[in-house]
Amino acid sequence: MNEIAIQFDHVGKLYRLGLVGTGTLRNDLYRWWQTKILGKEDPFMKVGEVNDRTRKGNSDYVWALKDITFDVKQGEVVGIIGKNGAGKSTLLKLLSRVTSPSTGTIKARGRIASLLEVGTGFHGEMTGRENIYMNGSIMGMTRAEINRKLNDIVEFAGVERYIDTPVKRYSSGMTVRLGFAVSAFLEPEILVVDEVLAVGDAEFQKKAIGKMQDVSRGDGRTVLFVSHNLGAIKNLCERGVVLNNGEMIFDGNVDDAVEFYLQDAGKIVEGKIVDAISYRKDYISISSISINGSESNRQSINRRQDFLEVAIKGETDNPIKCEIKLIIRKVDGTPVASFIEGRYSDKIINLSPGPFEIVKRIRLPKYIANGDYLIDLGLNQPLTQDFFRAGSCMSLHIEGFYDPYCHPLILRRDGFIGLESE
Repeated sequence: MNEIAIQFDHVGKLYRLGLVGTGTLRNDLYRWWQTKILGKEDPFMKVGEVNDRTRKGNSDYVWALKDITFDVKQGEVVGIIGKNGAGKSTLLKLLSRVTSPSTGTIKARGRIASLLEVGTGFHGEMTGRENIYMNGSIMGMTRAEINRKLNDIVEFAGVERYIDTPVKRYSSGMTVRLGFAVSAFLEPEILVVDEVLAVGDAEFQKKAIGKMQDVSRGDGRTVLFVSHNLGAIKNLCERGVVLNNGEMIFDGNVDDAVEFYLQDAGKIVEGKIVDAISYRKDYISISSISINGSESNRQSINRRQDFLEVAIKGETDNPIKCEIKLIIRKVDGTPVASFIEGRYSDKIINLSPGPFEIVKRIRLPKYIANGDYLIDLGLNQPLTQDFFRAGSCMSLHIEGFYDPYCHPLILRRDGFIGLESE
């Protein structure tokens, strides 16, 4: 049976929004007396709320993480999955001792190498070579051990020409390359990697994932990997942990974890499509958006209804020339098809100052598979500016007879499968 490499035991992290401290000298003194003198729990932790960044709360305290409990065995590769703000980076910072947990304990066996942010642990005034030796020393490596690994680190990072240049002159990609190489090659028992690999180019990401596979499978080291690249998570990890609003909502096989996350990510809180507008020009107002006669942001259609009728009502102070832009995405964000009519034809919409209503009936080809999708919608001037954007404004469930060969694929120059209007 493998030994436990990392143990999270009811770990929580509480933050105060806005000010540092409790806000008053009286409460600061009371907290000091309760925690330092009497050895009791922080009395102000009890008022914290769940870390839901999408809504305004009533408390000045928020749980970035709450009651996280799980073990990681030696040699296991675990992917940490979740939306932005779910608590993934906070979890890794607690493990790396960048900050301390408010509740619970974390136990780890062996040296930990962390790559949490671009340039983590690097001193900008020191050269790349000097930073390698400094980081290795912090990890407990001897100079002789670092000397043996130095050439491999520099070659992997691809920064030979700049190794004796101060790191402050490196690009973000070069810094990530060197930081990852240092973390991976100095033989830590536990390797902690955050989303920073997304800064690197495709070639480096492939090398980095390959190196992490070697470190875990070949050398039997433990890896915790945070990424929004679900393909990389499935390729590298054998186990997945899903976080949401600071709480652990799933722990299991990586394929099951990704499927669980995608189902959860595809859920949209019931409301109106128009409420999802995240950007609009100040001289344009949008009063309503409906698809197939409904303003609801959660809809289901059967293939007998082979179209999406989009209706946009609003008002503009300026005359504009625009096109409707509609993109159908999988729940993991992968684009499937798009409707951008004016860009590839003469069907530009001309709006005069005053109220307007735009109605487009967009064909829904049968080669789009059954399942759940997200809709992005907007008005834009072709190839230049957006007049309004509403990303993930509606969840669409498609069901019925599916025939992938009944319609030829129309590939746009932007890489999407093109949809047509009637």
